[in-house]
Amino acid sequence: MIPRYARAEMAQIWEPENRYKIWLEIETLAAEAMAEQGIVPKSAVEAIRARGKVDPARVDEIEKTTKHDVIAFLTNVAEHVGEEARFLHQGMTSSDVLDTCLSVQLVQAADLLIAGVDKVLAALKRRAIEHKHTICIGRSHGIHAEPTTFGVKLLGHYAEFRRNRARLVNARIEVATCAISGAVGTFANVDPKVEAYVAAKLGLTPEPVSTQVIPRDRHAAYFSALAVVASGIERLATEIRHLQRTEVREAEEYFSPGQKGSSAMPHKRNPVLTENLTGLARLVRSAVVPALENVTLWHERDISHSSVERGIGPDATVHLDFALNRLARVVEELVVYPERMKANLDSLGGLVFSQRVMLELTQAGISREAAYEIVQKNAMATWREGGQFLDRLKQENAVIDSLGSKKLESLFDMGYHTKHVETIFARVLA
Repeated sequence: MIPRYARAEMAQIWEPENRYKIWLEIETLAAEAMAEQGIVPKSAVEAIRARGKVDPARVDEIEKTTKHDVIAFLTNVAEHVGEEARFLHQGMTSSDVLDTCLSVQLVQAADLLIAGVDKVLAALKRRAIEHKHTICIGRSHGIHAEPTTFGVKLLGHYAEFRRNRARLVNARIEVATCAISGAVGTFANVDPKVEAYVAAKLGLTPEPVSTQVIPRDRHAAYFSALAVVASGIERLATEIRHLQRTEVREAEEYFSPGQKGSSAMPHKRNPVLTENLTGLARLVRSAVVPALENVTLWHERDISHSSVERGIGPDATVHLDFALNRLARVVEELVVYPERMKANLDSLGGLVFSQRVMLELTQAGISREAAYEIVQKNAMATWREGGQFLDRLKQENAVIDSLGSKKLESLFDMGYHTKHVETIFARVLA
């Protein structure tokens, strides 16, 4: 977890203070449930509530001897609580605390990530509506294809992030489980009602079959959802980077007063934010394979997953949180150049209307093969030599005989390509 790419609100979730706070709450809630069953004195629960606290530095010190973090934690709590601390952890195993805590942390992280997606959605929606009718060229293989609008471009990303939001919500639901089932998950020394009580208090659901750990397919799905969101970030970031290229210059990141683009070349305005987002997306996706490999544990449990999750839990959520908030700002401040979009669209002399001409020729009775050949021949000549595509087509007898000059000219109407823009927006925003 690199401070440069960490927002304090997300980073705090993974700090020892928060982790131990959750551990103590889990232990205390379990004791409360056991007190209702007469297993733990209510006076002990009152003492734990009143005096229970954790000193992270002291836990670290104790762990140097115990070589066991949960035992070190319990020892430190007992130092504050006193004799009543013996009623903590009754019938429980370390994974009950660790896994339930991780669930709480991942839920807390998911809430921040969903809020981050909401910021991106709001920015994309506003800018898409703003540029609903801003004509630009659509590209396939990076090559001019047919006209679209910049608003439609942004709307496609908006629709994707709306799907990503649903993925995060589902991932949050799936990972929000609680296990207080004891060694190998049989509830031999702890009543299932204790698990249900703790789960309800923490906003979780009981894990149906926990063995001794919560099954890691849940976590694999969670990190996979984060990776898909990251890929959505990179797709939009890559689009902006391409549009900012000097040869394109249709849109660019906001370049603030006093900002420098290069230590060597004062003229540079580089897409550093979207390049950064591309890199962060790679980091988030790197958590997926380890998370998938964590699914396979020995028998009822091992701890091969533990070291992995101590890394990917903070790193993936912190990096994605930072990326979402950065992306929202990039979209909000994106500088758009409609005039340049129009100039780029016109730069090939009207070749973008080639399909419409071909289709009209087929409607007029010419075979598709012959129509394609006529249109491509003139398109390639325009590509090589410049000039206007329409002027070349007017010299083709087969075209004029089939369509006439007036009909041919009408085929070069930009509105033809944007006539369903309102329909597309209605389908997404209705």
